[in-house]
Amino acid sequence: MRYAFSISIIRGVGRLIALAAILALAAPLHAQDSAASDAAKRKVKTRVAAEYPALARQMGITGKVKIEVMITAEGKVSSAKIVGGNPVLVTSAVDAVKKWKFEPGSKDTTEIIEFEFKDPNG
Repeated sequence: MRYAFSISIIRGVGRLIALAAILALAAPLHAQDSAASDAAKRKVKTRVAAEYPALARQMGITGKVKIEVMITAEGKVSSAKIVGGNPVLVTSAVDAVKKWKFEPGSKDTTEIIEFEFKDPNG
C-alpha cells in the first residue's frame, strides 16, 4: 500500500513539473505576440461611424462586431473579414470600416476593429 501511494505522488509531482514548464515557456511567447501586435497598430486618420441598422433597432438587437481588416501601406482598407458579431449588425460595420483611412506604413498590416452597437433610444 505504501509503495503504490508513493508512485502516485511521484506521478502527480511529475505532471505538475511538466505543466509548470509548459506555462513558463508559453508566457514569454504570449508576451512577445502582444508586444508585436501593439507595435503594428496603425493610427486612424479618418473614422466613419457605423449606422445602427433599422432592423436591429426594431428587434432590439445590440452588441459588438469584430472585423479583421487588411490595411495597405498607403493606409487604405483593402479587405475586411468578419470575425464575430450578430449577422444583423455586421453589414453596417463592414460598410463603415471600408471607408476608414489609416496613417501610411512601411507595409500592409492586419488589424482587428471592434464596433459596438447600442440602441440610441435605450
